[in-house]
Amino acid sequence: MPQNLDAPAVRVWCARALDALGRERDGIDAINVYPVADGDTGTNLYLTLESAAQAVEAVFAAHETGASSPGVADAARAMAHGALIGARGNSGTILAQLLRGVAERVGEGDRLAGALRRAADLAREAVAHPVEGTILTVASAAADAAARAAGDDAGAARAAYDGAAAALEATPDQLAVLGRAGVVDAGGRGLLAVLGALVEAVSGQAPAPLPAPARGTAVTTGPCAADGPAFEVIYLLEAADEAVAGLRSRLDALGDSLVVVGGDGLWNVHVHVDDAGAAVEAGVEAGRPYRIRITHFDGAQPAAHLPEPVQRAVVVVVPGEGLAEVCGRAGATTVLARPGEPPASGELVDAIRRAHAREVVLLPNAAELRHPAAAAAEQARTEGIRVALVPTRAAVQGIAALAVHEPGRRFDEDVVAMTAAAGATRYAELTVAERQSWTSAGICQAGDVLGLIDGDVAVIGTDLTATATAVLDRMLAAGGELVTLVLGEALPEPAAFPARLERHVRDTYLAVDTVVYEGGRGSALLLIGVE
Repeated sequence: MPQNLDAPAVRVWCARALDALGRERDGIDAINVYPVADGDTGTNLYLTLESAAQAVEAVFAAHETGASSPGVADAARAMAHGALIGARGNSGTILAQLLRGVAERVGEGDRLAGALRRAADLAREAVAHPVEGTILTVASAAADAAARAAGDDAGAARAAYDGAAAALEATPDQLAVLGRAGVVDAGGRGLLAVLGALVEAVSGQAPAPLPAPARGTAVTTGPCAADGPAFEVIYLLEAADEAVAGLRSRLDALGDSLVVVGGDGLWNVHVHVDDAGAAVEAGVEAGRPYRIRITHFDGAQPAAHLPEPVQRAVVVVVPGEGLAEVCGRAGATTVLARPGEPPASGELVDAIRRAHAREVVLLPNAAELRHPAAAAAEQARTEGIRVALVPTRAAVQGIAALAVHEPGRRFDEDVVAMTAAAGATRYAELTVAERQSWTSAGICQAGDVLGLIDGDVAVIGTDLTATATAVLDRMLAAGGELVTLVLGEALPEPAAFPARLERHVRDTYLAVDTVVYEGGRGSALLLIGVE
């Protein structure tokens, strides 16, 4: 096992941390009394790490196709970026900033002790009003202990863990609400689990497990609005760095628990407010907010304001804003998957809840979302929602499934029909190669147009129209009745290009119809479906 942090160790760290938080999430949720006793800190930390783990695995998968290996800087940046886009709650947002600090220093060649120092300082700077006895205190103690340790990263990690454990035990004496409840800080407990995974990743030996968090009898959850702001607002924000200072000031005046993390044009904003609309409007003035999540702290809207649940709904993941509009008009609840930012299971669970239906059909539309979608479906089932997962692997398969959806049918019959329609749809994608690489169709060069059929490179060309035509011919050689074209925002000649493909299909395959959709921002260059 490595004694210093390298790329494989980052991968192990991320996986072990996710496992640890998975084991401890319920116990951490149970001791969550600060800043709001809403019992979700363990879950939020888990979902944040889940997004980080997906990003790290994606980096390793990308390098495997080119027979190379990522460096430690690449792996650490992926972990931090994944945590940033998937950060949930107050502690999850702070954890994302801690990981960003680690990635910054590791990317500069610094050792782990220096990285932990930067992480603690950066996280403290991100919180509008830092409070001692919280995850910030535990992070600072870990960094202080690591700085005093001599030797390699393994020694720094062990010292950081020991320092964090001691600081965690002292949190009830620093924060009165913890002392009254008889618990340690939930966010700090979660960070300790992450540091324990770091020890195992760089040394090969896990630290001795701590006893399960003990829940004090004074803990209460589900506070009413009188205990503090009524809403938690979280969103990702594309904004220039100079616009964020003004955003911080405005949000600080609106509420509390303000944490703004990130940088280089992408930020994760977390705040507790009474006026959720004003918090979102502040983001609109600063830049472009998206993935907006607004949670009422009593766990639900007042019953008088809840619509009656519908019998059945469809939740669909789409890779472009245009497709989100198309599916939304068809009545589906949509989840936008941006390039390199696949939604985690928590976001899918949120969408299932948002559909507000007794029965839900989930269309993930990507092979890599199979496991997160299955986890989301299982979670929703524990909440009494009947969920069926149709294993669609591309957006065009989801469109085909949605086209045959009939809410009036029996649930099982509807799922079977949608599954059959998706399975009968072959899918392809056109993209541009970023570098020279070996593919199943031969060697491609940077700038070549690649035609992928059912996930594998089948055609390599230099001309977009010629490559698309070759892909269509291969797909229609086995027969077909309908061709679906989804046009990406970056497609050149957005009017002439699809017209040429439609004409080719009409002239060559007389009985085949063509339908064209605008994929919009975030969509692939061209998606093709053949039913």
